[in-house]
Amino acid sequence: MAQFAENLKKLPGVSHIAAIKLLDAAGEVLATIENRAGGQGSLAVYNHLAQTYGAITPEAARKGLEMFAEHTDDARANPGKHANIDRLLLLVEDRKTLRTKHVFNV
Repeated sequence: MAQFAENLKKLPGVSHIAAIKLLDAAGEVLATIENRAGGQGSLAVYNHLAQTYGAITPEAARKGLEMFAEHTDDARANPGKHANIDRLLLLVEDRKTLRTKHVFNV
């Protein structure tokens, strides 16, 4: 499995994105991934998934888990440690989709 840092190098930059809001089927915001230290990798992965799949579908979530690489194994071993990975695991398990709303830097 590829390492997360190597996977990040292949993704589009996110410096123009302030945050990505994750919405359920009713349009309620379930979570926000902000562009800040410690969260930029997750922001880049979720941005890529949203651009590629149009939403965070179960298929997109599976791809995201591959992209998080070694962190996915750590998240499985330590539930609650990686909230953004835990969310992808649940989307696969529950077969649910989250819509995304990008908030751009002004």
